[in-house]
Amino acid sequence: MARQIRVEFKGAFYHVMARGNHKNPIFSAPNGADEKLFINTLADTCERSGFRVWAWVLMKNHYHLMLETPQGNLVEGMSWLQNTYTRRFNVRHREWGRLFGDRYKAVLIQNDRDQNPGGSAGYLSTVIDYVHLNPARAGLINSKKNESLLDYPWSSAAKAYALSPGKRPNWMAVDDGLALFDLPDKVSGRRKFITRLDDRIASEEAEECGLPEIESQSLQSTLRRGWYWGKEEFRESLLNRLEQREQNTPTSRNYTGGSQALDHSIQMAEIIISEGVDYFNLKSTSEEAFKQLAKGSVERIAVAWAIYKKTSVPQKWIAKRLGISNAANVSQQVRRFDKNPNEHPLPEVQKWITLHSF
Repeated sequence: MARQIRVEFKGAFYHVMARGNHKNPIFSAPNGADEKLFINTLADTCERSGFRVWAWVLMKNHYHLMLETPQGNLVEGMSWLQNTYTRRFNVRHREWGRLFGDRYKAVLIQNDRDQNPGGSAGYLSTVIDYVHLNPARAGLINSKKNESLLDYPWSSAAKAYALSPGKRPNWMAVDDGLALFDLPDKVSGRRKFITRLDDRIASEEAEECGLPEIESQSLQSTLRRGWYWGKEEFRESLLNRLEQREQNTPTSRNYTGGSQALDHSIQMAEIIISEGVDYFNLKSTSEEAFKQLAKGSVERIAVAWAIYKKTSVPQKWIAKRLGISNAANVSQQVRRFDKNPNEHPLPEVQKWITLHSF
């Protein structure tokens, strides 16, 4: 089977879905510990990649995201998310090997934020509802028992859209999401958002809840087998991007993205280096200045650790930029530094760790 088309550009919107390998659970720890681990990993991903998440839901063996990529770096960010969560999950459960099954699915969504005044149905808003109504389609919310979408704790309906700005993650685009439905980011608007979804659960057939058609295009068939959700003009614009890719970078698999994503990570890494030079009173941000530091310089490793934690630049880049012998040495020293962060004796290093921890 041909691999799904990956089109990346700044400001793109996607519906992303991934299942466990052989449809096995990807959240299995008691008391929601794995769900919390995934949300924390998603937060780390957004910090690194600049993703804005508009909606999410976690089911036992799969997840759904609706996200925006201001930097045009879907592949980079999603690779980090799934690989990192897999490692963290395997460490917790003392497992090994792949956690997710086939390649994650990413359907491009037409950005129609300014084309649906008064809260009328649009492409972005239908995907937000589709994501949030997953528990209802799975029979996990029963309106006949007066259950609300808020009774399902693992979605952005309960964990973001129902909460005030100070109580929800800053990587969630709740204010913009509410605006799609012509609702203010106030108590009244947030309450109406949840009530509207609960009304849909009560009035629609469970298996079809949140699966509309727009201009004869079925959301259900699109998310299962398609690669975009939007009008014909949107499809043509995407095909034009693919054509430009073939003309400009014929050996590339994706219209990316790739260089843009790396540039974004390098910019973040250089900011961290500048902060480290100022913080630790080092001579200069130059490669030569870092090479002159003592071999076991804790300041250099502290900067390398922060870059590794907060960006996706390759370890080879960190090694060259900070005067470390090789990428393997970066990995070894960062792991050692990260293993016991509270044991570093210098108070300024402790404060640096606090400043750069998620």
